[in-house]
Amino acid sequence: MTTPYRFKSRDTGDVVMLHHTGKRVLEIIGKDPSGPGIILPDQIPGAAAALHAAIEQEEADQKRQKDEAQAKGELPPEFEVVSLRMRCQPMFEMMERCRQAGVEIVWGV
Repeated sequence: MTTPYRFKSRDTGDVVMLHHTGKRVLEIIGKDPSGPGIILPDQIPGAAAALHAAIEQEEADQKRQKDEAQAKGELPPEFEVVSLRMRCQPMFEMMERCRQAGVEIVWGV
């Protein structure tokens, strides 16, 4: 069993993500998911923008796949019930509070 990622800050409660989601989030924001790390306050806006872009891309890809299936008269593909947007919402809230407070977000420590 893989260990979940626990994101921590001095200003918020922890955000816990299953391993595959936490790893994906860290890869999207350009952080190494293999060990402990930190998102500094000045890195938070860029990290949030990268996550928003990934979410928009995922949603556009899913819409395109559904539209293509419909055009071919096929059943639409099935996607995860809980989207990346929904999984990232607690992280976005943490990021905004930490940005405002000027504190970092850490994991693996």
